[in-house]
Amino acid sequence: MKRLRVAGVGAGYFSQFHLQGWRGIPEVELVGWADRDVGKVKGVAAFASAEEMLEKTKADLVDIVTPPETHLELLRACAERGVPAICQKPLAPTYDEALRVVEEAERAGTLLVVHENFRWQPWYREARRLIDQDRLGKLHSVAFRLRPGDGQGPRAYLDRQPYFQKMERFLVHETAIHWIDTFRFLMGEVRAVYASLRRVNPAIAGEDVGYIVFDFASGATGLFDGNRLNDHVAANPRRTMGEMWLEGEAGVLRLDGDARLWWKPHHGPETEHRYDRGPDDAFGGGCCGALQRHVVDGLIRKSGIENSGKAYLANLRIEEAVYRSSAEGRKVLLQA
Repeated sequence: MKRLRVAGVGAGYFSQFHLQGWRGIPEVELVGWADRDVGKVKGVAAFASAEEMLEKTKADLVDIVTPPETHLELLRACAERGVPAICQKPLAPTYDEALRVVEEAERAGTLLVVHENFRWQPWYREARRLIDQDRLGKLHSVAFRLRPGDGQGPRAYLDRQPYFQKMERFLVHETAIHWIDTFRFLMGEVRAVYASLRRVNPAIAGEDVGYIVFDFASGATGLFDGNRLNDHVAANPRRTMGEMWLEGEAGVLRLDGDARLWWKPHHGPETEHRYDRGPDDAFGGGCCGALQRHVVDGLIRKSGIENSGKAYLANLRIEEAVYRSSAEGRKVLLQA
């Protein structure tokens, strides 16, 4: 069995879920992790710089878990050495810089995968499986109501990801981008968007509340109703971060805050649709590990990999259209 030597950069809050995922994959050997504060790195060889780590570990794959303004330099260092990389989202602070990141990886011929893990949450994979089985029939609409309840007051986000407070683009650039990608995974390509965004918490720089309406090329519609200040009914509000309704001609599939799926056939009673919801102690039902498993399988078996950097640009073009729609107060069409 081939093994991959994996190294990473960034030992902040979210890196724990990346490390948990890598440690659960037998084909992976963790060979190093870099952070300017080496004391944050636990259970793996620590390095004070990415350059030193790349030179000494000879990694087969690098996992980048740092803030977006650092990604271009780090991905350039990987590309120069011909090392494939998985990079956390947001891919870059701006669309133009994200395009540069992707172009440099393309020129170097190195794989770049965006760590967009929400489509790997078990409930969305199960929804996709049911769609593929034609259980819902022709899809009419999808709606997600985001309510993580972590955005109130002057200390909002400071305990986990304090840089959230300073992001001038926040709700969409940092959070709703997950559902832009997931909606495309479930519903297909987006034809147009209409958005209304606003800031409620004065302690942060960016927007934290908003509505985004999607027109899909199939003729279906979508609604993202985002509010980071309030919570929803759930034992752990961060497990699903909200609730979803996926509607088709055959019925409605509903996701609740405890990651249960409920199926209501047209004109019939609603019953629970049982499936494997993933581990309770891992972020998003183990979605980080599921994405990482997918990338490892792709590299070892030379199979296709979802969310390459080039493919992910479609999400960022939709993000730009969302901000433009809100600023101009009109529906914005996406270029074919």
